[in-house]
Amino acid sequence: MSLAVQRAWAWFKRIAPWALAALVLTLVARQARTVEWPEVWRAVQAMSLAQLIIAVGLALLSYALVASFDLVGRRLTCHKLSVPRTLGTAAICYAFNLNFGALVGGFGLRLRLYMRRGLSAPTVAKVIAHSMVTNWLGYLWVAGAVLLVAPPRLPGSWALSDLWLRAIGAVMVALALVYLALCTWSRQRELGWRGHTLALPGARLALLQALLGGASWMLIGAIVWSLFGGRVGYLDVLGALLLAAVAGVLTHVPAGLGVLEAVFVATLASALPATEVLATVLVYRAAYYLLPLALAMPAYAWSEAGVASRTGERSGEVQPLPTKGI
Repeated sequence: MSLAVQRAWAWFKRIAPWALAALVLTLVARQARTVEWPEVWRAVQAMSLAQLIIAVGLALLSYALVASFDLVGRRLTCHKLSVPRTLGTAAICYAFNLNFGALVGGFGLRLRLYMRRGLSAPTVAKVIAHSMVTNWLGYLWVAGAVLLVAPPRLPGSWALSDLWLRAIGAVMVALALVYLALCTWSRQRELGWRGHTLALPGARLALLQALLGGASWMLIGAIVWSLFGGRVGYLDVLGALLLAAVAGVLTHVPAGLGVLEAVFVATLASALPATEVLATVLVYRAAYYLLPLALAMPAYAWSEAGVASRTGERSGEVQPLPTKGI
């Protein structure tokens, strides 16, 4: 490959995601102008308190489950950070990751918090890698199973036949099984790529990864389904969520803003009015994105203050005297 072609390809890779994101946001903005927003607001107000409480409870449970992905990396890297601190760090980073993108929460913030707790950068990178494997391994077998059992009804412009969707589902399940087989029978216990290595878990831990990752996606689907109040089938909601997740990753839009809503409206248009679908997705966004972020921000500030205080004590800085009564 010539130098000119290499440069052109490198330029294309940098610009293509942003161009795709701009196109998607333009289409979403055009679609948003056609929405009857007063009707959406009335649909939000019609939701019961019980639905909101259940959604928030499931959201918090989901965060605890996703945070446990970092325990897989803890086990495989043998780092000494305690389980509670590992879970707390992972939960904070996940909230930032969802709202601000993977580069901020998934990578940047994780590196900062873990390294300030004494972990090395290579160790943190491996923890992140194992967490990502757990997440997408679960996605592969859950999405594959949904495509095999109940292929979603896609709008005309996206439409694929059920045969094609089931074939894609079979490939996804097969990829998940290949990973499990590799972890079970491979004699090579490390994967190498560009000078970096990643330990392969044993069979039991790999199976646990698959169960944790799959349970996470199914639990997130249950949050949205609970907000629909049973008016849409669970597998239909889960299929729309899984499709929206990939669309959000491909477009690089932080928090999948607009993309999530557009995919749900498109895939569930035959089941419910667009205003009701939008209302449900917006409440889901508040429960799963914004509320955890509101909790994560002071937790992050407290974590930073705690580390700074301990660093100051170790460096011999004079600590201020108590000011009680002043």
